Amino acid sequence: MTRTDLSVPVPTAARPEDSTLFAALELSGKSWLVATSAPGEAKISKRTVTAGDGLGLLALLSELCEKAERRLGWPVRVVVIQEAGLDGFWLHRLLEAKGLESHVVDPASIAVDRRQRRRKTDAIDVEGLLRTLMAWARGERRVCSMVRPPSPEDEDRRRLSREREALIAERIRHTNRIKGLLAGQGITGFEPLRPAHRDRLDALTTGDGRPLPPRLKDEIRRQLARLDAVIADIKAVEAERDALVGARPAVPEPAVLLLTLKGIGPEFATVLWLEALFRSFSNRRQIAAYAGLAPAPWQSGGFDRDQGIGKAGNPRLRKTMIQVAWLWLRHQPDSTLSRWFTARVGTARGRVRRIAIVAVARKLLVALWRFVTQGIVPEGAVLKA
Repeated sequence: MTRTDLSVPVPTAARPEDSTLFAALELSGKSWLVATSAPGEAKISKRTVTAGDGLGLLALLSELCEKAERRLGWPVRVVVIQEAGLDGFWLHRLLEAKGLESHVVDPASIAVDRRQRRRKTDAIDVEGLLRTLMAWARGERRVCSMVRPPSPEDEDRRRLSREREALIAERIRHTNRIKGLLAGQGITGFEPLRPAHRDRLDALTTGDGRPLPPRLKDEIRRQLARLDAVIADIKAVEAERDALVGARPAVPEPAVLLLTLKGIGPEFATVLWLEALFRSFSNRRQIAAYAGLAPAPWQSGGFDRDQGIGKAGNPRLRKTMIQVAWLWLRHQPDSTLSRWFTARVGTARGRVRRIAIVAVARKLLVALWRFVTQGIVPEGAVLKA
């Protein structure tokens, strides 16, 4: 055998990286940029697909896969990655339905250039996303945080709490608008949500003794009509929520169990269920991090300090847990957690109290998670009669 023959390796078995076509998607409203790294090729290829054209993307990936299989002579699998964003999870589900391996990554977990004026283009971003995927496939699990997409049923079910949140914000907006219009005329104390106040709209007079101008009165009536529509929608959503929670299946859902605790009502129980407790968590640190209630330490050389909570989690869940924590102190004053808060804070006000309530929210979330998964009642908590 000559020296030339020795320099040419004879393929015996394909390594995993030699049998995988990696693809990264940079999604935007106008077009999708697709970066691919095919086995046996050192160059990263970039192609463009019309935004929203899922079938076009599948055709492109199929073409690249077939080309790689013809060149190598053995099967090639396709692994795709995209960032979690406004496009939702429909594309991820489409790719998986066609037999492709798809991943959704938290964009905030991807390492970026730390220079003060770093370059940023779609081409640079998609290459970074592709390198992240390839590192993940090599087993570097700390290189990024992958998102676990919810099932279509779970995603649709939690729209109840999210729609109610949007409707409440709209109700506040219309109410404040009406109050603002009247305040500009020297009228205070008008509550649009009370029917008795609406009946005396025609009798209102401005601060200088004049009747309400006709156009202003018409605008307020139109605002009241919008407010009535929002209130009707809120009642409809709450009725559907109560029916969902009140179904009481053979195995109680987390929301049904949470309702047995004093201080937790239908809305909070539903939000905790649909935003967090429908998932499975391995330990308390995972669920605290998912809610954005985990601490973020800062250690470098001789410096060691606490930056507070990371907030890198579900903002709806975090906000709800802060509210539940305040109610827990009021309705469960004899619980171990409430006594801990009282002993630590005492009569202090302001920032100390706000910091401590975050710790209560984190501890309470872990306690509620254990309650619905293991049946362990929070220590000292009182159940409803």
